[in-house]
Amino acid sequence: MPDSPVIRLDEMQADSFPWGSIKWLMGQSIDADAEQTFGMVFINAGEQNPPHYHPNCEEILYVLSGTCEHTYDDQRFQLGPGDSIRVPAGVKHQAINNGWEPIRAIISFSAGDRQTVFLDQE
Repeated sequence: MPDSPVIRLDEMQADSFPWGSIKWLMGQSIDADAEQTFGMVFINAGEQNPPHYHPNCEEILYVLSGTCEHTYDDQRFQLGPGDSIRVPAGVKHQAINNGWEPIRAIISFSAGDRQTVFLDQE
């Protein structure tokens, strides 16, 4: 367990990718006893994260700002501020920022050791 139960956003390092970044705020990499994974994701305008799925947990994505098209198996959903989507374990999905500004979202996973399988790596 960390020294304090408080995790401060400005003290966490972002994982950067060509499409955006993620700041993890909870998970077993931060607190070995965590039973959930939680973070903030930014996807730059005109970019998208790779198609993927999570074999061991469901994901909830909640949009704070910006817009995106979210693929969900063979379906597509347009999401904007205040919208959320629940993606069950094993469902292939992807967020595509089709707006003019970055999308900022909260992501939450039902396992402390969230696993991700990228489709281009199968």
